[in-house]
Amino acid sequence: MLPWKRALRPLAALLLAAVATAVPVATAQAETQAETQSASAANRGWNDYSCKPSAAHPRPVVLVHGTFANGVDNWLALAPYLVNRGYCVFSLDYGQLPGVPLFYGLGPIDKSAEQLAAFVDKVLAATGAAETDLVGHSQGGLMPRYYLKFLGGAAEVHTFVGIAPSNHGTTLNGLTHLLKYFPGADDLLTTATPALAQQVAGSAFLTRLNAGGDTVPGVRYTVLATRYDEVVTPYRSQFLSGSDVRNVLIQDLCPLDLSEHAALGLLDRIAFHEVTNALDPAHATATTCLSVVG
Repeated sequence: MLPWKRALRPLAALLLAAVATAVPVATAQAETQAETQSASAANRGWNDYSCKPSAAHPRPVVLVHGTFANGVDNWLALAPYLVNRGYCVFSLDYGQLPGVPLFYGLGPIDKSAEQLAAFVDKVLAATGAAETDLVGHSQGGLMPRYYLKFLGGAAEVHTFVGIAPSNHGTTLNGLTHLLKYFPGADDLLTTATPALAQQVAGSAFLTRLNAGGDTVPGVRYTVLATRYDEVVTPYRSQFLSGSDVRNVLIQDLCPLDLSEHAALGLLDRIAFHEVTNALDPAHATATTCLSVVG
């Protein structure tokens, strides 16, 4: 695929989101879909509210999906991977816009963080745990930082793993710089898909979130990035600065790993192995190309 065609894919996603807000969908359909997804997750072993954390894995893991994704499809590989290793695993849908049931993670990120806070409280109450661990992909690796910094989440979270997170925003390979040449484009993004506008590098949201430092005391951070990320660019903007941070470029562990933005969170077992190392560093093992079969 030509580089310019690859670069246009994220921009097409932006346009899709804007158009989606104009499509009327019945509320009943949205509720039915949410119920079906929740049942689907429980049938695969996660979102089981009877699960009690073990001594080996004393904290439940909450998975936070990315933009346009949902709490089931984003985790069809990672959630069972963790469940099979003895973790209590939960996932949520967040950031739904009125009349848009098929896409999540589009609403204002601060409001999505409030939804995450309520979900974490629900998980802690059900499991009896004092803290949880968070694993997020893309926006899911950014949004919880608002919860940690402004909504008291640091008291309830031990470890936070961001997979290809939009921590300092994205330029979409420079495409966001073109918005200024299209009158009203910024306003359209902000109105139609607030979360997308907030993830553009230099946004007011990101300026506030990152002011005074990327991290908060008491939380252990791991960031997993791929050099082939075409959505959150430049890829090094994903890394965090601060105490108790581990930034990992997946190709430093396996040069043969060609995962791009989506695949890193959806399919990449090398990244999954690093997730388990972050969740249980006392029993971490070396991550190599062979981790794909581990």
